[in-house]
Amino acid sequence: MQIRALTCIFAKFKGGKNLKKLSVLVTVLFSLFALSACGASDDSSGTDTTGSSTAKSEKQFEGQTLNVVTTSDAYKELFDKFSDETGAKVEFLSMSSGEVLSRMQADQSSEPMADLWFGGGLDAFMQAKTDGLLEQYQSDAVESIDEKYRDPEGYWLSKGLTVGGLLINNDVLEEKGLAVPETWADLADEKYKDEIIMSDPAVSGTMYAIVKGILDKDGNDAGWQYWESVNENIPYYGQRGKDPQEKVTAGEFGIGLIPVDKSAFDAAEENDLSVVYPSDGIPWVPEGVAVFKDAPGKDMAEAFIDFMLQPENMKELAELDGKDTDQIIMPGVDGYDLGLESKDLIDEDLTTFGSDREAILNQWAEMAANK
Repeated sequence: MQIRALTCIFAKFKGGKNLKKLSVLVTVLFSLFALSACGASDDSSGTDTTGSSTAKSEKQFEGQTLNVVTTSDAYKELFDKFSDETGAKVEFLSMSSGEVLSRMQADQSSEPMADLWFGGGLDAFMQAKTDGLLEQYQSDAVESIDEKYRDPEGYWLSKGLTVGGLLINNDVLEEKGLAVPETWADLADEKYKDEIIMSDPAVSGTMYAIVKGILDKDGNDAGWQYWESVNENIPYYGQRGKDPQEKVTAGEFGIGLIPVDKSAFDAAEENDLSVVYPSDGIPWVPEGVAVFKDAPGKDMAEAFIDFMLQPENMKELAELDGKDTDQIIMPGVDGYDLGLESKDLIDEDLTTFGSDREAILNQWAEMAANK
């Protein structure tokens, strides 16, 4: 179209006396065409006049490594998907929430141990926020999470709930003529002396949740009287979150306090064990997600949170978690049906989960030391 216009113009100005005028006009026209071409090129770049940036490249983290502290490597499949989309390599460090918090508190002057903290009891995340060990990040998609399960200032959010229950070795109890306990109250019966195993609540976020849940349910005085009785029936406390399930499966104990999920039911089916949801209420704790303070891979950690909150990825996370409580965190996301109903959950005070942690653990340590 532009070439045809120039041809017409040359025809009109044919003749020597008009060459000077023609020369000036052609110069102006070529300048206009050049500006038009530049404008078209700018429009195709994806940046509009309001200054909005183009979409990030799908491989924006190619060649970089996202370091993650997590309670389990069960989430590798989801992180692999994130790697495929962004190019980031993901390295894992497995550690319980209590261990993470203790290490962060001890090494505040050093570099953060990782970029992303993924999973573990929310009490540790709350304490880490108080101690100034986390970064703020408010994802655009965070409103999909029930506001009860996310920090209003953006220091942490929850990816699901962990609930506490019992794992029973039927053969051990039958051999010793003991009935299967059906309530938390049953565990205080002296007939179960030396038959109960639980992890140290300072190490395991789930065990802390069980302790705190009973204190919320029974009240402080009655709750501590209960735990003093149960303490007499526990010969020692495991130093790993997995200890109760492993030792009950091995037949070393008849009763273990555990986080209940699909893996617990699978272990029960494979080893002739039973999983019990105590009928007098189910303790629970949200599992946290947060970005470590001054994390070198902060941008990648934040990008993963955005990625995680996509509904299809939350559904995949629910399946990897093997739980049936994820719809409580994000309505509409269904996990497994493990027989738990939300009405069974103990009415807990989540606002004191972090603030009461130190006092509860100190009293627990004193009680356990004075057996």
